[in-house]
Amino acid sequence: MSDNVFDMLKERGFIAQTTHEEKIRELLGSEKVSFYIGFDPTADSLHVGHLLQLIVMSHMQKAGHRPIALIGGGTAMVGDPSGRTDMRKMLTQEEINHNGSRFREQMKGLVDFGEGKAIMVNNGDWLLDLNYVSFLRDIGVHFSVNRMLSAECFKSRLEKGLSFIEFNYMLMQSYDFLKLYQDLGCKLQLGGDDQWSNILGGVDLIRRVEGVEAYGMTFQLLTTSEGKKMGKTQSGAVWLAPEKTSPYDFYQYWRNVDDADVIKCLKLLTFVPMSEIEKMAQWKDAQINEAKKILAYEVTKIVHGESEAQKAKEAAEALFGKGGSKENIPTVMISRDLIGQGIRIIDLLASTGLVPSKGEGRRLIQQGGLSINDNRVDSVDLIITESDFSDNEIMVRKGKKSFHRVVLE
Repeated sequence: MSDNVFDMLKERGFIAQTTHEEKIRELLGSEKVSFYIGFDPTADSLHVGHLLQLIVMSHMQKAGHRPIALIGGGTAMVGDPSGRTDMRKMLTQEEINHNGSRFREQMKGLVDFGEGKAIMVNNGDWLLDLNYVSFLRDIGVHFSVNRMLSAECFKSRLEKGLSFIEFNYMLMQSYDFLKLYQDLGCKLQLGGDDQWSNILGGVDLIRRVEGVEAYGMTFQLLTTSEGKKMGKTQSGAVWLAPEKTSPYDFYQYWRNVDDADVIKCLKLLTFVPMSEIEKMAQWKDAQINEAKKILAYEVTKIVHGESEAQKAKEAAEALFGKGGSKENIPTVMISRDLIGQGIRIIDLLASTGLVPSKGEGRRLIQQGGLSINDNRVDSVDLIITESDFSDNEIMVRKGKKSFHRVVLE
């Protein structure tokens, strides 16, 4: 097989749709291509859905192409309707700028922004000061409303109502591609498959305005074998920021993926060579757990570094019987005064932050999802005393796999 990055992305299962498959492959095999992926800073951290895009950027950069990471400081003011059943929350300029600065930090681990390497741009630099009438005359004139309404990102929203502000999103993203083509020679836009309509808009706009061909390629969305989006847990999204999803919880998320999803995740979210992944694809039963451990370790190493991945692995092994280090299990310190003569389990959970509220704790217990030292808690009125602590600690388990040490000090 040739060393064309297009072939490698295809082999690993990234590619969903392309505007011109043969031409894109030829382009990536014959010259250094400037390409861009956009990230709207609608939260203060990237999540695992974005991780797939960053892995692609890294593969492309290693193959000699130039990534442009576009932070959507302008588009985030409007909100992308793609894949949404309702309108996004409107953010302030300050929130968007803060979120964008966090994205920059998180991308640095996977993409090299050194001198002459990858570029980071913010579309707020050109979108926020646009003259509306000029924009309509120069850009809006090229868009057919009929064709826009047939786009998947709008079609799904028409029944519930699509606001005019969101209708402008496709024009703004298309203009981004035109601007990056004019200023930085960017010929290729990449993104998740939910961006297909927006990417086509940009390719078409460049053809109409500049009379040249630009290209678009989308990637599979990170979904389970059942078609559900990955990266969601009961407590919300799986974030890349350690303060939002701890490295241990991040590791455990990947350690617990369904058997049917392990090989796909190894291909898309790690740099493990395909020859090794193909061997793992033959593994059965207990061996699949070994593949899950490799997946969890490799993805955690990419996002949080080798040291944190090692700690998370040791913590998991301590809990699941391999004698690893307990020190790395998420730990909450409490004072003996809090226990006093005894404390209701529901109060202990709430005061240590192990549940967000007493109501949440009550639900957890009623559903049989809480254990203390491997004994299921059946009553919200259970009293915990000092005698329950062995060597000054108890082990609290929420659900099947979420463990915390509670240590007396």
